[in-house]
Amino acid sequence: MSNVDWGVLILTLVVIVVYGVYKSRGAQNIQGYLLGNQSLPWYHVCLSVMATQASAITFLSAPGLAYSSGMSFVQFYFGLPLAMIVLCITFVPIYHRLKVYTAYEFLEQRFDLNTRALTAFLFLIQRGLSTGITIYAPSIILSTILDINTTYTTLFMGSLVVFYTVYGGTKAVSYTQMLQMSIIFCGLFAAGIMVVHLLPGDIGFGKAISIAGKMGRTNAIDFKFDLQNPYTVWSGLIGGFFLQLSYFGTDQSQVGRYLSGASVNQSRLGLLMNGLVKIPMQFLILLIGVLVFTFYQYNRPPIFFNSFELNKLEKSEYNPELNKLKAAYDSAFKEKQLVVDKMNLALDQDNKAEIDLQRKALQNADEKGKGIRKEVTNLMTKNDKAADINDNNYIFLSFVTQYLPKGLIGLLIAIIFLASMGSTASALNSLASTTVIDIYKRLIRKDGSDHEYLQASRLATVFWGVICIIMALYASKIGNLLEAVNILGSYIYGTILGVFLVAFYLKQVNGRAVFLAAIVAEIAVILIGQQEWVAYLWLNVIGCLLVILVALILQQLIGKDKKTVIN
Repeated sequence: MSNVDWGVLILTLVVIVVYGVYKSRGAQNIQGYLLGNQSLPWYHVCLSVMATQASAITFLSAPGLAYSSGMSFVQFYFGLPLAMIVLCITFVPIYHRLKVYTAYEFLEQRFDLNTRALTAFLFLIQRGLSTGITIYAPSIILSTILDINTTYTTLFMGSLVVFYTVYGGTKAVSYTQMLQMSIIFCGLFAAGIMVVHLLPGDIGFGKAISIAGKMGRTNAIDFKFDLQNPYTVWSGLIGGFFLQLSYFGTDQSQVGRYLSGASVNQSRLGLLMNGLVKIPMQFLILLIGVLVFTFYQYNRPPIFFNSFELNKLEKSEYNPELNKLKAAYDSAFKEKQLVVDKMNLALDQDNKAEIDLQRKALQNADEKGKGIRKEVTNLMTKNDKAADINDNNYIFLSFVTQYLPKGLIGLLIAIIFLASMGSTASALNSLASTTVIDIYKRLIRKDGSDHEYLQASRLATVFWGVICIIMALYASKIGNLLEAVNILGSYIYGTILGVFLVAFYLKQVNGRAVFLAAIVAEIAVILIGQQEWVAYLWLNVIGCLLVILVALILQQLIGKDKKTVIN
């Protein structure tokens, strides 16, 4: 990167951290530290909720996912608006009325301590693992720019986020996220314009989309009902609805964001706006990946987008073989360009027969390039068995650093850093609040002072920061980060959602029945997921329905207890 880009990057990060620390000064008690004194307006809630979900993984992996397989991932979010409506009607008013710090406090009031502890434990496991992946994403950027191992950049990024989260608590998180999302929207809009601008003069936006479409990259909607396909309208509407309902309704990283709203209406409005804005935002991010794909039909893409791994191979004994593959790759790309030119002409003439002919030729050329790239990754594995051979997360980053103008490179990389910092800070804050409120305060130190709990929250943030950084060091082995996070969540979210739905709607079910049902459902979901009987989004539906069904059956078998029901 140029000095200008480094300046933009460093200035943006410093301003964000200083701003968050300044605005969060004065958090002297646990209520202020964990809930921001419940004083935040709806637009803070909306942007904070969006920033928590839109991590660096979104801005690194989503364009790469669209580049590799198309825009079908947008269907993942189709259930989001429905989930927001249900949340606003049911979850939000209950949480506010009970004045809880965490979502799991409610479960003890409704059921018992065992159920509260189980759901809190499941959340800590899932969120701790996911946050490790979130921390790893921006470390990819630094390692690519500086050409150093991701271990060092992971340690740096994790430490930076832990610092201001420990200092300022949820206010630092929320205020920085509001500024982060404002910058992110501007940067994404600029990136989309620049991709189109860098295309050849006779290739406008419409033709760029047409070319990508002929190669299967604009397949945004799929109405087929296929339990094995992770991205269809039905998996998005049904499986996505259950996942989003559980994520926003029971995951403390999100619940903590809208519990900080000044009132029930402010929290509701923030969530509804998130539901309206999220799908267009995700569509835009995926669309940028499709445009980058078209760009690389006219400009030779790297033979492997992870420059750090490629450099290692170039310095190895396998470099002669790599050079042969590079020559073959160059030749294949030149052949492909001839086909792309013929496709352009066919599109201009609206010659459908020729378009179909060239589409098949383009797809064959694409497969040939993939075959050569496969041989490169085989060499990488021979050279280093621990090599990261999945470069999907590096595609958009490689484009940004090589082709965008000075200043904008620094801004877009800053955006990815900001997204990571925002979502990671929210996660650490939620992990700390759940650890202190649901475990430390409830099971270990019931009669501590408010100051003691505040200090415990800061220590818990540091503890989870260390755990998540350790997890991040192993994240390079899991493929596309965006899918990995959602797959991991799908193993747990359905079970937790089922417990909450029983709590809200099945007043006759007691704590013992739902506790056992949750254990049975979680074991079943893990087994089904490992066997890959259905696509991962459906695990949320299965887990939720199993908890409800098994709880009802067990309740009939074991009878009622004397636990007071919370209405």
